[in-house]
Amino acid sequence: MSRHALPARHDPRSYDPEATVTLYLRHNGYQPPQRQGPQWTGTRLSTQVAVLAGRSLRAAFSDYRLVFFGLLQPIVLLLLFSQVFSALGTLPGVAEYQSYLNFLMPATMVNIALATAMSSGVGLLAEVYTGFVGRLRAMPVNLLAVLMARTVSDAVRLAVQLAVAVLAAVYLLDFQPPNAMGTIAAMLLCVVFGWGLSWIFVALATWQHKPEIMHAASFVVMFPLMFSSSAYMPVNSMPGWLQAVSKANPVTYAIDATRALALGKPVGSALAMAVLLIAGAALLGGAISARNFRRTR
Repeated sequence: MSRHALPARHDPRSYDPEATVTLYLRHNGYQPPQRQGPQWTGTRLSTQVAVLAGRSLRAAFSDYRLVFFGLLQPIVLLLLFSQVFSALGTLPGVAEYQSYLNFLMPATMVNIALATAMSSGVGLLAEVYTGFVGRLRAMPVNLLAVLMARTVSDAVRLAVQLAVAVLAAVYLLDFQPPNAMGTIAAMLLCVVFGWGLSWIFVALATWQHKPEIMHAASFVVMFPLMFSSSAYMPVNSMPGWLQAVSKANPVTYAIDATRALALGKPVGSALAMAVLLIAGAALLGGAISARNFRRTR
């Protein structure tokens, strides 16, 4: 017998289980039902983001104790800093704001935005460890919607915290903004700043998966950024090397722009630089987190 007459060897790589089962069923007289209309593949990205963000907000505001202490923390810090450093109100660069509290309050708003951005990464890790993200992977859910919902829900929570902090500073601590519109614009800038920075912490959460490392890395990033900025001292009153660090610190631009908007001062280039840095942080963090999140199993 020639080698051409030999039966071809079975290639296991060409085995198709679905085709085999279908062929067997048809051979025994089974006819699969005909699909009516297009197959459902899931909802739109905007709907998924809205549903997942609503779930995160309900979880955040369901415990009144967590809400109370979360809103109380920035007010206590503002009260302590404004009283401990009240003598700094006579320094050049601070005296023009009439009190150290007026100088400090916009920086506290940015500090609240930083803390909320840090919690975005921690919240994402919590959803991964509880198995919620794993269940979503088995559904027709866009994984990008999970990340977007986390940042959107934290931005809404940040807006509530800022509103409470500003009202408490006005009615309890004698914070004196010149007009309401400037204060609202400063709050909106802080919300956008917190949202953009939250993508950096979300990217950090998708890069490593231990909450302890996440907390340590977040605080290492947060405290140097705040204390090397113009939050608590005028830049001109700092040592020379620290002035250079402060001028290169992106948080300084956010604080200067927030302070100018809230207190009716000239904005200058601080607002444009702050918006540019926010956009860069959001794009960079979003790209890294989306890539890492899709690779994570």
